[in-house]
Amino acid sequence: QVPLVESGGGLVQAGGSLRLSCAASIRTFSRYAMGWFRQAPGKEREFVAAITRSGDSTRYADSVKGRFTASRENVKNTVYLQMNSLKPEDTAIYYCAASPSYYLMSQYDYRGQGTQVTVSS
Repeated sequence: QVPLVESGGGLVQAGGSLRLSCAASIRTFSRYAMGWFRQAPGKEREFVAAITRSGDSTRYADSVKGRFTASRENVKNTVYLQMNSLKPEDTAIYYCAASPSYYLMSQYDYRGQGTQVTVSS
């Protein structure tokens, strides 16, 4: 069973919105901080957002601050990324990840296979 499965990606015009979901089959989901990363063609992986175990705190990359919102529902083992005011430079494959550390999301235990987000100008 795949630990993390992303969904919700697609093609959207600039200025539009998408909501990504990440369904976890991790038994101890509520013990993990969850995060989102993205990788565009020819570019390095980039941190996007993180949310604490309880969901009471979030942090974001400067490039998405004010436009993206991370949330989670522990009862559903799901984390979300609401993306508004999308820009062409947001085009990338988006991955969710589960980490023991909210501040060290790059040291994750699990990562999904990703969902493609394409923003047309």
